[in-house]
Amino acid sequence: MPPLQQAWLQRGAMARLLWPVSLLFGALAGARRALYRRGWKKTERLPVPVIVVGNVIAGGAGKTPVVMAIVKHLQARGLHVGVVSRGHGRRTADCREVLADSDPRDVGDEPALIHRATGAPLFVSRRRVEAGRALLARHPDTQVIVSDDGLQHLAMARDIEICVFDDRGVGNGWLLPAGPLREHWPRACDLVLHTGDRPAFVGHTAQRGLAPEAVGSDGRRIALTALAAEPVMALAAIARPEAFFQMLRERGLTLAQTIALPDHDDFEGWKPPADTGLHLLCTEKDAVKLWRHAPDALAVPLVFVPESSFFAALDARLAKLSSADGYQAA
Repeated sequence: MPPLQQAWLQRGAMARLLWPVSLLFGALAGARRALYRRGWKKTERLPVPVIVVGNVIAGGAGKTPVVMAIVKHLQARGLHVGVVSRGHGRRTADCREVLADSDPRDVGDEPALIHRATGAPLFVSRRRVEAGRALLARHPDTQVIVSDDGLQHLAMARDIEICVFDDRGVGNGWLLPAGPLREHWPRACDLVLHTGDRPAFVGHTAQRGLAPEAVGSDGRRIALTALAAEPVMALAAIARPEAFFQMLRERGLTLAQTIALPDHDDFEGWKPPADTGLHLLCTEKDAVKLWRHAPDALAVPLVFVPESSFFAALDARLAKLSSADGYQAA
């Protein structure tokens, strides 16, 4: 874990040194919220219900698997679901649709993964409400939109807010940069979902683990039990690479080498180690970009299943939305 993220777990010397700066961060964030609350900055509403899935904690808490689980759940109910995202880390700045052949560098790795996993219509834009309007224009039968991140994107109105936490909880409870919080917690939200094994406070939980098989760029599948017979190499360009490495170890794999790159890295400046004789394992999110450079790499999917009470609570909140919002319970 990087030193700063380690410092966020307790109120030690580094955190205390940064605490005055966090007061400024909090004041600026509060002023921004006040501008929206008083109507001086405009919040736009889309004509269909919007579910925002996001974090109040920086450093990644597992929201992308949550988004995919929600989309699949609503699709199973017969609803036409669309997704909007900023497309963090992409090299473009326009509003565009994510298609099956979209380059992840142009749309973002997480949107590319979400679209591949769910097939849901998905648009990316720095202004998520712009992405939502473009999505509805292209797919007018959409009944509900799920926003990948955007809890602090106040320019887009939302009907349901879902806050996602991992085992860090709220860390030391301080705002950035002295702590991991993007805004004060507790704060009002509709649902709290913990993606880790040790929930720090009340909320819904989920089961998560690695799939039993790794997947190649050509669709071939190799059981992890077979890969455990010899050492492997693992790569991750996610917020918390060590979490992926530890999950591999817990499945019985021996990691001869681990490669941790910055979150959303495009791998343009990275070259696969030559002639190691080791299988290269990566996350699904990394695979959508890594396969261009290392076609033999194997992606290990994450199996993420929120508890049934979470979906029951989500369905109940959707059912309460007025028909004026364009939603009819399935």
